[in-house]
Amino acid sequence: MGGNGGGDLESNKSRGGPPAAYYTPPSSPYHHSDYSSDKQWTSWLIPMIVVANVAMFIVIMIVNDCPNNHNSTLEGDCVAKFLGRLSFQPLKENPLFGPSSSTLEKLGALEWSKVVDDHQAWRLVSCIFLHAGVVHLLANMLSLVFIGIRLEQQFGFVRVGILYMLAGIGGSILSSLFITNNISVGASGALFGLLGAMLSELLTNWTIYANKAAALFTLVIIILVNLAVGMLPHVDNFAHIGGFLTGFLIGFVLLMRPQFSWQERHNLPVNARGKSKYTIYQYVFWLLSVILLVVGFTVGLVMLFKGENGNKHCSWCHYLSCVPTSRWRCDDQ
Repeated sequence: MGGNGGGDLESNKSRGGPPAAYYTPPSSPYHHSDYSSDKQWTSWLIPMIVVANVAMFIVIMIVNDCPNNHNSTLEGDCVAKFLGRLSFQPLKENPLFGPSSSTLEKLGALEWSKVVDDHQAWRLVSCIFLHAGVVHLLANMLSLVFIGIRLEQQFGFVRVGILYMLAGIGGSILSSLFITNNISVGASGALFGLLGAMLSELLTNWTIYANKAAALFTLVIIILVNLAVGMLPHVDNFAHIGGFLTGFLIGFVLLMRPQFSWQERHNLPVNARGKSKYTIYQYVFWLLSVILLVVGFTVGLVMLFKGENGNKHCSWCHYLSCVPTSRWRCDDQ
């Protein structure tokens, strides 16, 4: 989701972060067979989100109507003109085979001035379901299928739905605080939230996993690689970081499982079990995460609607989204 300037996954004036890397954990990673034999939820929410995003992209392209709304003398002809009003903007304007920035802005892209000055807070949500092009859409939806379906099968649609939306909003808030000059669209913040939740789920449910060190190493490498990609120009890493942190905290709250020793004894009579269902550190993580989520969202929203620019409070934070080199500049914050 998210961002500023240039055209990473969007047009020249909008941004969408790259998709989270594909992660397909083993089907039965637990110590105890009872965990792998637990009821598997049927995944329907994630496929519905994919369908909704595809349908929304079709609506975007219908509204865009390149043949009738584009001046071909400026940027060239529309791409795939045989598609009629579904044809794409010229590649010089949008290399991702998608609509114009003005169309995205009209339909709900995240834009600081619209949220702060025009009080259009709904853009913090609407931007999650908009994509800047076919490339952007396919990359994000494939990542969502690989990551989201497993989580929904294990934890159900309610928890995964809450996680997805709150992580997306968290990414939107952080992006708005630091990226004030350009529009942003995409689901990458929500996707990074799913990755963050997978990490906290592994940590809080540490006792039930086999090969936990290997699983932790693999997941951390995937997260670090994706965050490193976010430091390239025209990629809004603030949306990724905001989504990841939100998902990481929510994972401690919503994805907590009974500890391994309790699971071994759960078929015994209550007075013979002895062990607590959850460990003390699970309760501590839960409480701290709830506090941090409430404080983080409250402070973020208050700063945003007061019109604060996060870069004025953190002189080095812009390096989290773009590191300048001899090959590119970072001048769009």
